[in-house]
Amino acid sequence: MGCVSRPGSSLPSLNSELPPDVVIFGDSSAGETVRLSAEMAATTHVPVLLQGQSGTGKEILARYIHYRSSWGNGAFVKVNCPAIPGTLLESELFGYQKGAFTGAYSSKRGRVELANRGTLFLDEIAELDLGLQAKLLQLLQDGQFCRVGAQEETQVEVRVVCATNRQLEKEIKVGSFRQDLFYRINVITIELPPLRQRCCDIPSLANYLLEWHGKILNRNVRPLSDRSIRLFQKYDSPGNIRELETVIKRYVISGNEGVISKSLEHSQQDELVAEMPANGQINLKDVTRQAIKQLEGKLILKALEANRWNRRTTARALSISYAALLYKMREAGVPPRSPVRQKMESLSPSQLAVAADENVDNPKHRGANYLASCPGIVNAPPASETVRR
Repeated sequence: MGCVSRPGSSLPSLNSELPPDVVIFGDSSAGETVRLSAEMAATTHVPVLLQGQSGTGKEILARYIHYRSSWGNGAFVKVNCPAIPGTLLESELFGYQKGAFTGAYSSKRGRVELANRGTLFLDEIAELDLGLQAKLLQLLQDGQFCRVGAQEETQVEVRVVCATNRQLEKEIKVGSFRQDLFYRINVITIELPPLRQRCCDIPSLANYLLEWHGKILNRNVRPLSDRSIRLFQKYDSPGNIRELETVIKRYVISGNEGVISKSLEHSQQDELVAEMPANGQINLKDVTRQAIKQLEGKLILKALEANRWNRRTTARALSISYAALLYKMREAGVPPRSPVRQKMESLSPSQLAVAADENVDNPKHRGANYLASCPGIVNAPPASETVRR
């Protein structure tokens, strides 16, 4: 992709929590297209759909749209759809009335209400079940919703920004996503390019992340060499900006630039190495069979992660039957559920309630919640209000 020059791109964004515009969009033509679309979206309150691979910066872009809009002083409320169990998600989104269910000792506002005159960011919207999709559709159509256990409708004004790394058109064809909801959420659609299409933006991204994590970790590290920058630019970057940030963080911690080439080479090759016995004899068929088994396990695991551990969707993506996927998962030793789901299932009801606490972008609602202290739970949202259950 080509690069363009934008005057004033080095100026910081309107909100100090966001990186400078030159870091968010860069100087590539792909980034310029995204910037123009985001600025257009910020001038209105219509729903926005952000599409792109994992790690391309969809949440950052959602915050950019929020802070540049007339509702920028309102709350930015994030909902990580697959991270909250389906049994809790409806009450977390729409709230509940006192006595709506056992343990509902007081009424509680949902995240939709908390986002009134602000932005509701629904990350991984494709993970919503069909029942919740219908209720979200009503919210988008009428600006109204009903708390769990309530009889009266509640009116709100909220911008809804949805994000997904999946093709919703395909989900519609297989019946897992409502077509009418799709037409409601994609009034403005922004496709975020993968990092490999933004090679000329990598120097500014890498240097920003280096400075940022050096400050957070209180480390003084040397600037990246031209050789390391070229390595990043030649790398395919399957993890996009998130992977770039992880490698930069390793360099900041170690202070050794060699970890960059080692990390990228390991990710790129990911090869299977067979050990040769001391006598030099080896059964080629057995080794080949074991290598294929290991490779299948790695591919299945990556496919599961890419599809948010939805096994039926993963089976379709791999062009095998659901039964075949389950069999191959057992053979390769792949766990039947994601580490996050396994951890959630091990929590008590009271711990689950705390784990699903609100994530409101407001200084009064910041702090680490229970999920942040659970091993195996990553990207846990900060807490806001205490949930009584």
